[in-house]
Amino acid sequence: MASSGAAAIIIGNEVLTAKVVDANGPLLIQRLREVGVALRSLEIVPDEVDAIVDAVARARLKARYVFTSGGIGPTHDDVTVRAVALAMGRQVVRLPVMVELIQQRSRERGLEHVSPETLRLADAPEGAELLAVAGGGFPVLTVEDVFLLPGVPQLFRVQLEAVLSRLSGSPVYLRVLYLGVGESAVAGVLDRVALDMPHVSIGSYPMFDPSLDYQVKVTVESGERDSVEEALARLQEGLPTGSVLRTG
Repeated sequence: MASSGAAAIIIGNEVLTAKVVDANGPLLIQRLREVGVALRSLEIVPDEVDAIVDAVARARLKARYVFTSGGIGPTHDDVTVRAVALAMGRQVVRLPVMVELIQQRSRERGLEHVSPETLRLADAPEGAELLAVAGGGFPVLTVEDVFLLPGVPQLFRVQLEAVLSRLSGSPVYLRVLYLGVGESAVAGVLDRVALDMPHVSIGSYPMFDPSLDYQVKVTVESGERDSVEEALARLQEGLPTGSVLRTG
């Protein structure tokens, strides 16, 4: 298993068939960046056990933390728990503390009977732990740094914050150059600086929106502020005169 970073798996036929537009992946990308945890990959797979097993295995090779979204409800297509257990060589067990919580919530709603389908929410890979969620929501199910989050965006958001509060990341420093020339005029300079400073990530993004006042956006980022500033200075020195409209 990799020692750093995160990988994400969005699970659901509804996403792949355009019945639902995924909101959890973009949120996860944004929040991981904000807390300084690098996202190595994001994959969308159907509600199929084999597909999820394969995706989890790939994700654990790429990253320390694995986030899944979807497939942990009480219906027939909620197979994520079983798939994650298979991927990790574990049995599926029923957690007594979750059974008690489900029964308590049912009583609070005036329900005396809990259906067998609802109790599926208490199933987990053997050895799984529960992370408390602020406000008393259902806890996060986790096993060996694999976090099984719900697909419903409102629930996903709350549980994601509970997980991120426990992770430690490194800040990423970012500077931006807005250029008034095309990529072909600056590619050579970008290549030289990127080659000289491989520990700094330099990105070049051409824009084709006539309402913008620039043609290319160049990003410079690293975990080291001084390296970012040095790379920025090298780029500004090497770029064609007058091509830098502004920095950010």
